Formats: sequence, structure tokens, C-alpha cells
Amino acid sequence: MKRKYFGTDGVRGRVGGEWINPEFARRLGFAAGAYLRARTEAAPLVVVGRDTRYSGPEIENALVQGLTESGADVLRTGVAPTPAVAMAVLHFRAGLGAVITASHNPAHDNGIKFFSASGAKLRDQDEIEIESIIDASDRGERAGRAGSQKEAAENGAFYVDKLAGLLPADGLAGWNIVLDTANGAGYRTAPAVLRRLGARLVTLGDAPDGYNINDGVGSQHPERMGERVREEGAAIGIALDGDGDRIVLSDETGTVLDGDEVLAILALSALRRGALAHDTLVVTKQSNLGLDEAIRNAGGRVERTDIGDRYVAERMIAGGFNLGGESSGHILFTDISPAGDGLLAALKVIEVMRETPGAQGLSALRSWLRRYPQRSESLTVRAKPDWATLVHLSAIIREAERAMGKEGRVLARFSGTEPKLRLLVESREAAQVSEWMDKLREAAGRDGLL
Repeated sequence: MKRKYFGTDGVRGRVGGEWINPEFARRLGFAAGAYLRARTEAAPLVVVGRDTRYSGPEIENALVQGLTESGADVLRTGVAPTPAVAMAVLHFRAGLGAVITASHNPAHDNGIKFFSASGAKLRDQDEIEIESIIDASDRGERAGRAGSQKEAAENGAFYVDKLAGLLPADGLAGWNIVLDTANGAGYRTAPAVLRRLGARLVTLGDAPDGYNINDGVGSQHPERMGERVREEGAAIGIALDGDGDRIVLSDETGTVLDGDEVLAILALSALRRGALAHDTLVVTKQSNLGLDEAIRNAGGRVERTDIGDRYVAERMIAGGFNLGGESSGHILFTDISPAGDGLLAALKVIEVMRETPGAQGLSALRSWLRRYPQRSESLTVRAKPDWATLVHLSAIIREAERAMGKEGRVLARFSGTEPKLRLLVESREAAQVSEWMDKLREAAGRDGLL
């Protein structure tokens, strides 16, 4: 069954639109609370956090109103990274977590996503059940018991403590680090962790005003971070996205790494130490085929899922795996945190840098992955029709797959959060990559998408 309101990462859209407005947020809150109340005899507790967008407080207030009307108690964290809210669900033994964020999107967007009692994102079937309550419930319905709400007194201190504890005390003494927090949810917690470990920080994107989240800073715009790394002679650059669950790194030369390079560093190090559960790395269909080759040559294996860190997390939990992620920079360590966490990933990469004998900085570690030539494009589309109607695009994809065989692949999908067609072509032969991408773009135009 197809979801109506939820996309690949919660409900997301333009502020003031059909779904991102106070009335819908209240309805969604009531439905989520009713969903939770049906699963527990005790008064359900929901942890609610948000990023720094100007629309966050209004959407949060409406969501909390709906939750308390359903009979749920609410604990507000205020501005907090998404992974901190996921950890708070476990810390406070809540039944549900909710984050008001649109992640890497501009300030004019916002969204709401939920976490289960385990701190993991809700499954598709859970979101479908919540949607059914939204559509079926009486808008004026109230629970027999009104829920309460209060602010979390700790203000994320437990999250800072946990992440700072991953490295030895003063483990970053003498390290120069450029940190870009995207004017987003991690603008306080990330510097607090790194400074506690002794790092000297140069900070970017750390003055949110409600409107500048992701605006020329953060994981979507890492070039500024790279420039400052070169200027400051820093050991590493760290750029978070707006809600702090995604990472982009630069090496000491200012060159930006992608998520597959980060995953290769982490997985190959874990394999050598015998710390990669079942010798398996979990990634999505988006990751480069060179990652499979590198892990296989080191004695491990790669499992692939549908695109979305939630699907990576589900496979990791089901298989007992402890490392996975996406090429976009969502990295998961399920033995440490239930959710993707950009700062956690950065600390684990730094741990590898500290412990790898003879490594000459992050630029040396990134050479562990030899990538297949790859090209991706995001095309703005007029609509997202049923895929079966895209005759020309489907034909070109089949033709490309036949021509490249096992030494290449094509991925094409509509974005779950934006009016975009995502295209990816990968092959051992660079010339084939450009050739097939051009043909795909032309086919999309012939199908009336552009």
C-alpha cells in the first residue's frame, strides 16, 4: 500500500503548503499519539525536538497540541540534532520520538519524522497506520485523558557526554578542525563535543537566525569548509546537514570525500580489527560498485537495500550488522546509536586516523577505495507520473543495462521529498557513463518530464 503523506524521510514540504501547516501538524500529532496509545497501557511519552527553522516553533506547538489531545505526554528537547532526539527516546524510555526538520532542504521547507521506542525510524507499515488514523478520525475527538508537556532539563547533555566518551579524554588535543554546522540543529552540540575532546575549532554556519539553515553552508555546500581547511592547515573538515544526521568530510588538502569513501575507511578498518559484525557492510543501491570490490578484496561482503537510511537501518537490525550507510553521508553505527549521526561518523573516522600506523592524513585513507566512474544528476520534473507510462526512459534503461552487464548499472527514481528525477550511471568505462547519461536525459524529455 502506497503512503499518502509520508515520503522517504517523514512528512516534508513547503511551509504553509497542504501538509506543512499547524492544522495538519495537529492532526498528525493526534494520529501519532493515538497510534502509540493503542500499543501501551501506561500513559505514552513522546520526545519532540526540532532544528533551527523559523517555522519550527509553530509546527512544534501544533504537533504537541495534537499529541497531548490524544492523551500522550510530551517531553520537548528544543533545538537538537535528529540523532540526539533518537537517543533521547531511549534515554527517557519514551514510546515515540518526533523531529520537526527538513534536513538539508532550504528554510522555506519543513517536515516531521518519527522514531519508534527503539530509536529507529518508523517502518512503512507504521506510517501507513498513522495515515489511516489521520483520515478516519473525528477532527474534534479528544482522548479521555489529556496529556502533559514539559521541557527536557538536561538539554542534550547526555548526548554530548556519550559522543565525547567515544575518544579518550583530550583525544583531540593538538588537532585543528574546521566545523560547519549548517546553521542547523548541531550548532551547539557538535562544538561542545569536539572542544571537550581538546580540539581547536574554526567554526562555520554556527549562527542560525531561522532563515539561514543550509544557506551556502553545511553538507550541501562543503566547498567553503574545504577552503578554510587549506587556510588553517586543519587536519580535517566536518560539515553537518541541517538536522545533524548526515556528514560530509574534507581531508587535510581541502578535498571533499563522499559517503562511499567514508564507508570504505570505516568498514575496512573494522574488518582488519575484527570489529565488523558478520564481516558485512550494509549500503543502498546508490553506492559505488567499487565499494563492493574493496570490501570483497579485504574478506568482507556488502549487502544493498533500497535508497533511504531507514532501509539500511532495518536491514542492519534484522541481520545483526553494526555498520551501514548511504553515499549521501548518512552513516549508521547501530551498536552505538539507533539513528544516523554525522558527528558520530566524523569521530569514528578520526578514530581510524589516530589508530592507523603510518597513515599520512585522511587523504591517504581515502585511497582505500577505487571508485568506478560514476555520474549522477537530479532533474527538476513537471510531475511524477506512474513509471509504467515512461516508455522512452524505461527503454533506454533496459538498453544500458544490457550493454554494460555486470560492469555497470543505471539507477533512476523520483525523489520522495522534491520534484526531482534522480539519475545515476556507473561503469568501469568512463565513456559509457557520459554516453548513457545523455541518452537518459534525452529520454526523460521525450517522456514529457522536463
